Amino acid sequence: MRFLVMVKAAPETDAPGFQPTAAELAEMAQFNDRLFKEGRIEYAEGLTSSAEGARILFQGETEPKVVDGPFAETKELIAGFWVLNGESLEDVVALMKQAPGTEARTGVLEIRPISE
Repeated sequence: MRFLVMVKAAPETDAPGFQPTAAELAEMAQFNDRLFKEGRIEYAEGLTSSAEGARILFQGETEPKVVDGPFAETKELIAGFWVLNGESLEDVVALMKQAPGTEARTGVLEIRPISE
């Protein structure tokens, strides 16, 4: 099965120009390398600040409305994602409990099966 793991943004990670430290990048690269070697990762990326994005709002028959970023509610934003292979939701949850940067226990990862 495939799963989408979404890394929820925080105010600091959605700030324009945010860059992880070299140590954080190295730790994430090491974790991702392990997942690649295990055949778990299909795709993984980080996203830029919402200030560089846009939303399109559909409201019935009216013309779609475009809203430029940044967006105020960071708890609803995605900072990055993985598309992973796993045996089950429980398998991927156990794997992602090992993700770097979770030691502070302030972040949120959302894991959802991909409909196939």
